[in-house]
Amino acid sequence: MSKISITYDPKTQEAIDLLSGMIEIQSFSKEEDEVANFVASFFKEKGLSPKRSGNNLWLKSKHWDQNKPTILFNSHIDTVKPASSYTLDPFKSQVMEGKLYGLGSNDAGGPLVCLIQAFLHYQDQEDLPYNLVMAATAEEEISGANGVASILSELGRIDLGIVGEPTLMDMAVAEKGLVVLDCEAKGVSGHAAREEGENAIYKALKEIEKLNNFQFEKESAYLGPIKKTVTLINAGTQHNVVPDSCKFVVDVRTTDAYTNAETVQIIDDLMDASVTPRSIRLNSSGLSQDHPIVKRGEVLGMKKYGSPTLSDQALMPFDTIKIGPGDSARSHTADEYIGIDEIEAGIKGYIDLLDGLYIN
Repeated sequence: MSKISITYDPKTQEAIDLLSGMIEIQSFSKEEDEVANFVASFFKEKGLSPKRSGNNLWLKSKHWDQNKPTILFNSHIDTVKPASSYTLDPFKSQVMEGKLYGLGSNDAGGPLVCLIQAFLHYQDQEDLPYNLVMAATAEEEISGANGVASILSELGRIDLGIVGEPTLMDMAVAEKGLVVLDCEAKGVSGHAAREEGENAIYKALKEIEKLNNFQFEKESAYLGPIKKTVTLINAGTQHNVVPDSCKFVVDVRTTDAYTNAETVQIIDDLMDASVTPRSIRLNSSGLSQDHPIVKRGEVLGMKKYGSPTLSDQALMPFDTIKIGPGDSARSHTADEYIGIDEIEAGIKGYIDLLDGLYIN
């Protein structure tokens, strides 16, 4: 692991060292075994005993009280593959001009190590008004079945999830969901030279235009309207045959105005083409503006917004908020980095957010 020559305050230094070690371990989605071992070793060196399922790790706070509400800290240990335009070694942690470079430094290693430091800060406190669970999980970048969703039953009841993603420490109080629709317009085949057949491409174009012009009745306060984008289309076998099938794919970014199931049903009722969702598990989320953590964030001067990007929030069937150091605009980019000052502010921000927080 590359050495960091400047010394920072103990919490920040420990977070930097942990993140630097993670950067230097390849941890693509479904390939997180080695980085999970590394993070588990860190916990064990702190005298803690993390539980593990697959490549997912979790810890519960020491003074557990089943009569108290439970808050989940969660972020992910997997990364995307590095962009081809990297000029630095993506698997070498380097601090230059106050920035820690390396693949996964911003998304979401920075938020993860800051959440870990906040968890450790509160770990030994007996008088907390809530229990804490710290979960470092896999397969977030692919919304995989073997990520956080696979351990929720092990965690027990969760009253609030704090999902660590790069948000500039602003509060994402809502997040868009995702449904991918496989659609098909059917026609009748025939010879292109004669007036016969029913062209499925023309039928599909009418359905696509109908979908493009359609507006859902309800709109999310923070996420705006549901976004529908046709991203793939395929039809035909050869130039002189009228196609009897035209298939197209629609990317639908859902909002908290409707569930994914409701969204699919509305589109299905609208279309004369067949509509088949690949999955409806990646739901949008929205948190009440009166929720105690939103109010606490407002006291701290944190901004509220609706996030267009998907995270593990989509897999959590309980109240969640997405917040963390770093900038979403840097995610999945070449020469990814996070500022050391962002790590320092992230640790303090998470600690301050829970200080004096009371939830039912």
